[in-house]
Amino acid sequence: MALDQSNRYANLNLKETELLAGGRHVLCVYELKPKPGENYLSAAAHFAAESSTGTNVDVCTTDDFTRGVDALVYAIDETKVLTRIAYPIELFDRNITDGRAMVASFLTLTVGNNQGMGDIEYGRLLDFYIPPAYLQLFDGPVCNIQDMWRVLGRPLTDGGMVVGTIIKPKLGLRPQLFADACYQFWLGGDFIKNDEPQGNQVFAPLKQTITLVADAMKRAQDETGEAKLFSANITADDPFEIIARGEYILETFGENATHVAFLVDGFVAGPTAITTCRRYFPNTFLHYHRAGHGAITSSQSKRGYTTFVHLKLSRLQGASGIHAGTMGYGKMEGDPTDRMIAYMLERDDAAGPFFRQNWLGFKATTPIISGGMNALRLPGFFANLGHSNVIQTSGGGAFGHKNGPVAGAKSLHQAHDAWKAGVDLLDYAQDHPELAAAFESFSHDADKLYPGWREKVKKAAA
Repeated sequence: MALDQSNRYANLNLKETELLAGGRHVLCVYELKPKPGENYLSAAAHFAAESSTGTNVDVCTTDDFTRGVDALVYAIDETKVLTRIAYPIELFDRNITDGRAMVASFLTLTVGNNQGMGDIEYGRLLDFYIPPAYLQLFDGPVCNIQDMWRVLGRPLTDGGMVVGTIIKPKLGLRPQLFADACYQFWLGGDFIKNDEPQGNQVFAPLKQTITLVADAMKRAQDETGEAKLFSANITADDPFEIIARGEYILETFGENATHVAFLVDGFVAGPTAITTCRRYFPNTFLHYHRAGHGAITSSQSKRGYTTFVHLKLSRLQGASGIHAGTMGYGKMEGDPTDRMIAYMLERDDAAGPFFRQNWLGFKATTPIISGGMNALRLPGFFANLGHSNVIQTSGGGAFGHKNGPVAGAKSLHQAHDAWKAGVDLLDYAQDHPELAAAFESFSHDADKLYPGWREKVKKAAA
């Protein structure tokens, strides 16, 4: 049994309303369960101690000031295994160069050593609140979907879905074949991203591939008369490698450098990689890919933090856009209520599972929708979200179209246009053969979502 520290690291007389009004604490809600035989409040207080100024014993170096920056358990619900902890903002590390806040410090305290404590069965961060005095110290985004709309020549308000894809297979294509696939999609679509494992493989050297992709973009723009966008993966362990890749890519795209985004695998490479890109390339769209996050955020997990927490942190760090799942409309884990995550990314004031966050004018982070989406699934997704101002990347939804990627890209545009116009997808397909052919291409989805579709679209798809 751990030392009972509840007399120091717990104060159940504190009121959340007063903590919020005071503006000097980061508030966190955990799903926290002690090991069998442990007292709940004592275990929660030990969790708070390990998250801040304490350890498993009393130490002689503690003084009155130290006690003043203790993290405090201020509410518990043993039935729901919920614990609320208030962290004084003075606890969190700040840069010596500019006094700014860092997500690495936030994670070190809130989901650091407390994740391995012997008296805790599990402790999972469900939501957090950042007060204004601390919020203003984070970088936040510089760019978002508005910058893409500007390049594409669209309105900067409600400019609609950016139609994108991921070249498949995600690995294995040599440079020329990769560039050829980009060119074909760009004849009908807007945006292409490197898949998250792509970089500088021996069979597809980055410098050779990027040179060919930049040429493919020029040719596609010349042929269509439309701007095109590309997200290049610059993820690396070493910040200097990230910078080297980014500089080479911008130089190679030249006059089309503003058409480039940088993809960083922010979960596996961490806050350092995200912040390196955000600060060194502040005018380039920062495409935060979250590959690997499910190891912690999956609904099966009992430790770490949730998807909601992960994506909220991405806005603090300055992500221009982040993969936000498909909210149950694609192949990835999730459900329609995940729109709360998108709203926390987009809105200046948004409700989380436990806290309402005012972002004080922070730029929005754009949801990137990826994973098993095709034209037939889009209307339901948009209806659930309430708008279509997202970046949507369909791999199979474009390259799995029976008539190829150009038709696949056009079918995605057409599904978006139908939803914006309030027209049923089956009716819209009558005059749009690419959309009609999408019903045949993805017949399993068509049978499920649009019963009786075969007779209605047969003529249009011919």
